[in-house]
Amino acid sequence: MKEDRDSRPNVVLILADDLGWGDIGAYGSEIRTPNLDGLARKGLRFTQMYNSARCCPTRAALLTGLHPHQAGIGHMVVNMGVPSYQGYLNDSCVTIAEVLKGSGYRTLMAGKWHVGGEQANLPEDWYPDMPGYPTPMGRGFDRFYGILSGGGNYYNPNMLMDGTTRMCVDTLEYHFTDAISEKAAQFVEDASHRDEPFFLFLAYTAPHWPLHAWPEDIERYRGTYRKGWDALRTQRHEEQKGAGLLDVKWPIAPREQAVPDWEAVDEKEWRDLQMAVYAAQIEQMDRGIGQVLEVLKERGIEDNTIVMFLSDNGGCAEFLQEDSNDPDPSKYNHPTVDGREVRVGNAPSILPGPDDSFCSVDMAWANASNAPFRLFKRYTHEGGISTPFIVSWPDGIQTPGLVREPSHIIDVMPTLVAVTGVTYPGTYNGQDILPMAGESFAEVFEKGDWSRQGPIFWEHEGNRAVRVGEWKLVSEVADPSDASSRAVWELYNMTEDRTELNDWMPGEQGRANDMIKLYNTWAERCGVLLWPVEGAPRPMGMDVLSRHNHSVRVPSVRFGPKRVVALPGGGS
Repeated sequence: MKEDRDSRPNVVLILADDLGWGDIGAYGSEIRTPNLDGLARKGLRFTQMYNSARCCPTRAALLTGLHPHQAGIGHMVVNMGVPSYQGYLNDSCVTIAEVLKGSGYRTLMAGKWHVGGEQANLPEDWYPDMPGYPTPMGRGFDRFYGILSGGGNYYNPNMLMDGTTRMCVDTLEYHFTDAISEKAAQFVEDASHRDEPFFLFLAYTAPHWPLHAWPEDIERYRGTYRKGWDALRTQRHEEQKGAGLLDVKWPIAPREQAVPDWEAVDEKEWRDLQMAVYAAQIEQMDRGIGQVLEVLKERGIEDNTIVMFLSDNGGCAEFLQEDSNDPDPSKYNHPTVDGREVRVGNAPSILPGPDDSFCSVDMAWANASNAPFRLFKRYTHEGGISTPFIVSWPDGIQTPGLVREPSHIIDVMPTLVAVTGVTYPGTYNGQDILPMAGESFAEVFEKGDWSRQGPIFWEHEGNRAVRVGEWKLVSEVADPSDASSRAVWELYNMTEDRTELNDWMPGEQGRANDMIKLYNTWAERCGVLLWPVEGAPRPMGMDVLSRHNHSVRVPSVRFGPKRVVALPGGGS
């Protein structure tokens, strides 16, 4: 390493896609993730870090330090004609890359963008960074390799870009996870020879559907999941309690009502294969992270590099409905690189893994990914918003361990601003910039702990929540198929009951009312609209399946004024 190199820390921010709370070894998983586990051992693991429940909102919040609606991405990338739901990063925000680049950092990105407008239906005259379609290169990154869209075929990805140039895959040896890992390692190698520090945003699509992994990786997991999702949920829960990630007094939430008992399941071998491919995707991602970490080590810059790892939402229960038009499977059915037909759907006749299949992991295994919590990606109950969060920084972290303070991804931007010593701008390119919405947790590196002062808020597709200290108020959106349905607020004490089984609303109505006022004030300030917003796409069909998990309440003798939430479907 050059002696006259800028001494400020490098930053590697790694984001997984649709990875559940318990899907890596450091958070109780059986999946082999030695590189992430190594970062956790020498760094910090946050036990209550939260994302924004879905890919686009999380990316907007992580990149800008604002609430998603403030950055223009209150939902996804469809422009609904309202500033807070325009579907692309607005001019009232700055990205981490823009802030760091303005202070002399080299800025690099490999992977998934998905905050730049609807890339699946581009206008005929589209060009990179045309109004309404910002790309990484237009929002502060010096180098970019990846996709502008939200995901897709790993062997033949859509909207693949190298800088601002569209790319096409021409080999059957290509896999997107490997490609972005290799490109990220190359970016870091190049940056390590320069005087300025660097920022790398490594945004994997793994393990987002489709289930695509190399055969040799899949074979290592075949048979691992033959005991079923109930056994897996119990196993991971026990590991999490043993590691101190969870309080032993929190029981595991019962299996979701739409998920059958494993013993009643046919085609167990196919179900085992689903999870085996998913696990293989995660191990493949971890292997790619190891490539980047190896470059840091070889170049002698490992100790002065901050590495952060997290997921954009909880495990994904979306079912690819091959027998319906909701969603339309045809949009995924483009041929393989060599022209073979791709079959779409979750059925035993379609084996996940190879390039001519397009399958998802489905609700039952997603329930296991999020154990011990309830619900999934899209929802603001704990299963949808809880993420593993690992921070490694050998030069800066005094004592490795667990951080238990509730935190949110909007806290990442102010933390990086603090530790890198850069200045967050009040204006940028002649535009007034909103102040950061989060709080810096930088003091945790030296002291091992920190205290968040303000509430945390969420809204996505009408699913809402607010966290104030140990209390969480949460509501699932009303059933769109039932005109008489209405959203119901629930109140939980996270110290006593993080698995959200005992509703305190009857005995704490005053507290709940105060929190509802806080939420309403925040929602108005950030431009949150009642759901459904006009022009919003319909959710992907799994909303009705997962509904009513907490609509049946029975009086509790043990907990007095609280309501025990009866979740149909049994437990494990």
